[in-house]
Amino acid sequence: MPDRPRLASTPLSILDLAHLRQGGTAEEAFHNSRVLAQHAESLGYKRFWLAEHHNIHGVACSATSVLIGYIANATSKIRVGSGGIMLPNHAPLVIAEQFGTLESLFPGRIDLGLGRAPGGDSAAARALRRSLHATGDDFPELVDELRRYLGKPQPSQRVHAYPGEGTNVPIWLLGSSDFSARLAGKLGLPFAFAPIFSPGPCCQPFRSIARCFGLHRSWIAHTPWLASRSWLRILTSRHNFWPQPRFKCF
Repeated sequence: MPDRPRLASTPLSILDLAHLRQGGTAEEAFHNSRVLAQHAESLGYKRFWLAEHHNIHGVACSATSVLIGYIANATSKIRVGSGGIMLPNHAPLVIAEQFGTLESLFPGRIDLGLGRAPGGDSAAARALRRSLHATGDDFPELVDELRRYLGKPQPSQRVHAYPGEGTNVPIWLLGSSDFSARLAGKLGLPFAFAPIFSPGPCCQPFRSIARCFGLHRSWIAHTPWLASRSWLRILTSRHNFWPQPRFKCF
């Protein structure tokens, strides 16, 4: 089995949505995510990410930054972050302050994954963005503004993120097409591909980011389904819950 040694040394991470069981409560969902993160940490998993979603019954991770703090406080080594924050839903300054706070509380353990989708249906997008015309096309400008807030202050800068400034929280770009892949390549940022939203051929985003390797070295993360449902049930059986996580290799 030539692939066994490679898989044995591959860092594994978890993307969680804080699912609610039928008839369950948000409190139970948060508890289950905490237990899952603690168990993943004990097994040597590298990252535990939470995704921003809105107006989806059965998913309780809408206040993603708050939940990241809850999980990080319940663990000690595993990296905790967003997979991702849907940046067009927020002012970049607010995200810089939130993740600057998290990085200050849990130094060296916070990741900031960014997406450009609304994380919900059109009604949720309108409630969040206050417009039907927001398409996410301004995502590159929003990312640039956010990076400025998290980076070294500039002499002409009038608005600062306190806390956040100078923390340089690691930023990942997420996507299911080549839009964010091309942007990641241009900026030299890590890219996490989401085949769960685009199950077809995934070569195009990888080709797009690879074209930029001559200028920047970017990291690429793919999100294969590594574990069967039966294996996941064994992993979580001792806690009597079924969180349905998605596993990442990065």
